[in-house]
Amino acid sequence: MTTTKIQNILACKGKRPVSELTAYDYPTARLLDEAGVDILLVGDSLGMMMLGFPDTTSVTLEHMVHHTAAVARAHPRALLVADMPIHTYDTPEQALATARALTAAGAEAVKLEGGVDKAEHIRTIVQAGIPLQAHIGLLPQHIKEDGGYRMRGKTAAEAAALLADLQAVAAAGAFSVVIECTHSAVAAQLTQASPILTIGIGAGHGTCDGEVQVYHDLVGGFPWFVPRFATPGASIAESISQAARNWVSSLRLPE
Repeated sequence: MTTTKIQNILACKGKRPVSELTAYDYPTARLLDEAGVDILLVGDSLGMMMLGFPDTTSVTLEHMVHHTAAVARAHPRALLVADMPIHTYDTPEQALATARALTAAGAEAVKLEGGVDKAEHIRTIVQAGIPLQAHIGLLPQHIKEDGGYRMRGKTAAEAAALLADLQAVAAAGAFSVVIECTHSAVAAQLTQASPILTIGIGAGHGTCDGEVQVYHDLVGGFPWFVPRFATPGASIAESISQAARNWVSSLRLPE
């Protein structure tokens, strides 16, 4: 089943954009799956969206297993991918153990951040029969050492390094690669040169084979911070607040 899902998604390259959205719980997974999303990502962005952390670096494997299992209970038709949290894939051996823990929880594929430096980790996981989505460009797990949330690919050297990363993850066996916060022209060049599916976020609309969005950014569910590249298609935060206010008011005794 997983192989068929991935083959169907890969067949979209050059034909139609692939859609990927984060999901962290059962009802959201059901709603997004019924809407026809291709890939559901249990992202470590749940650290901010669900757990109140300032970034992804406090997310643990236990957190990811818990939320992956919740999403898996929806039995989505979409491909279910789970992020490997920071410091759970420092070595190829640890990476494989983490990937197995996530697939045991219900993930059909896993995702990790890194390019050339993670090629052996990717190869080890893929050779064990676990599909993997790579992630290059801006790496949220490394923002503290990489200079924060800044656009990648602005220089020729950075663009060359990104191409090397893409080639490395593709050669290692990744079926797709997320390209995050990368100059749009460079993202387009990477996609043109890529033998695998590219999924952009903050890399310009239409520059990759598909796009991934954080669910809360799409539906306006996290009003305290909205990325510059996100365009909310709804405002569920306002609806929730209004519903709660209406309910509180309804409990008051009539004057």
